Amino acid sequence: MPIIATVEELEAIYGRPAETATVKEVNRVTPHYRAFIDAAPFAVLATSGPEGLDCSPRGDVPGFVRVHDDRTLMLPDRRGNNRVDSLRNIVRDPRVALLFLIPGIGNTLWVNGRAQLTTDPGLLTSFAVDGKAPRSVVVMAVEAVYFQCARALVRSDLWNPEKQVDPKSLPSPGQMLAALSENRVGGEDYDRAWGNRAKQTLW
Repeated sequence: MPIIATVEELEAIYGRPAETATVKEVNRVTPHYRAFIDAAPFAVLATSGPEGLDCSPRGDVPGFVRVHDDRTLMLPDRRGNNRVDSLRNIVRDPRVALLFLIPGIGNTLWVNGRAQLTTDPGLLTSFAVDGKAPRSVVVMAVEAVYFQCARALVRSDLWNPEKQVDPKSLPSPGQMLAALSENRVGGEDYDRAWGNRAKQTLW
């Protein structure tokens, strides 16, 4: 199997990017890019640490990632599974990336930078929902921002409601947990309780 081992070999195959692919990258959040971030209810947070890479889904009301200024983003860390893989990585390696998605929109927005965690009381309070504040906030210093063209989402037909998958056609979380733990956790009771548990622990 032929392996591409050098940048020169790679560029010989793909050539150079067009200006439209390079001019869109800037080192700040422009007004157009801010509009995209403000409308996004979902993002993927990528981090790196000694154990490897982590890619974590983050979702909230549109604009949940706050544009503090054109060089700073703020992301509240809402309740989750307490693995804190992303946060564990950030305190040891500040390099992060965010990929924003908006339902119905083909383009995505990518932001690259360096992050730190804060527990500033005033900032935590400003992100509170239903009186519940996050336990920390990711403060990201922006280094690069650009939008990705829509080809990937067009090919995947991601936003087509007719392509939605029936959850019953795949293993449920309870089934997966039961199989992985030799039935110590998970199962039908886990799946049955998920709805109420999510409502009580969403924020």
